[in-house]
Amino acid sequence: MTNLNDAHTRQPTLSGQRAVITGGTTGIGRAIAVLLASHGVNVFICGRTPEHLDDALTRIREVGKGDGIALDLAEKGKVDEFFAAAHRYLGDLDIAVVNAAVAASGLSEMSDRELDYAIATDFTAYITSCHAAYEIMGDKGHLVLIGSTSAHSLSAKSTVYAGIKAGIAGFAEALTKELGEKGIKVSLVEPGFTSADIHYPDLPAEKQHDLIREHKMLRAEDIAVGVHYLLTQPDRAVVQQLAIVPRRK
Repeated sequence: MTNLNDAHTRQPTLSGQRAVITGGTTGIGRAIAVLLASHGVNVFICGRTPEHLDDALTRIREVGKGDGIALDLAEKGKVDEFFAAAHRYLGDLDIAVVNAAVAASGLSEMSDRELDYAIATDFTAYITSCHAAYEIMGDKGHLVLIGSTSAHSLSAKSTVYAGIKAGIAGFAEALTKELGEKGIKVSLVEPGFTSADIHYPDLPAEKQHDLIREHKMLRAEDIAVGVHYLLTQPDRAVVQQLAIVPRRK
């Protein structure tokens, strides 16, 4: 039998693992949930809209196993509620994908209420979701944070969103060092311009499809493939940061 040790590193299987995915009912989160389920991962997701949850679970169950709950992580106590429900369904936890986020614009363009909600969803819930996942994982697992290349491409109209994502990038880098010693991997995935409903109404679905065909916009499934890549590295290796951007700007 041919020895191929120098041709490719051994990739651990995902089959039988258990994953939670915040914001797993639409967009990037949904794509990740479907792909992981198709590889034998039992997934538990959340989203704000029951209709989106039902749609996502229907697709997940066509390819694998999964369940979920509809709630808003920005609301006090909902992060704990989600992870408690996930723990009841999954038991121990191998993977946590922290993804739920909302759009945010320039500081001067947002009301106090919009600003509070964006911070609660895009930053506070990210940090507390990581904490909740860590408490379930114990001494082994993989935390994946979905950030954004907006953290490095700053503009006047994205001050709040870019600022939050820059904070997440710093948090992820430090958390990699903190939890790596405890047996838990931490990875940050930073998507570029990716098709999602947060671009409505400025970019309707057909326009997004045009941009994808022109290679100026990514599909959510492209990001899911990147997440699969980092989850299948050997135990000794961690992909700390992965940026995925369209080929054409």
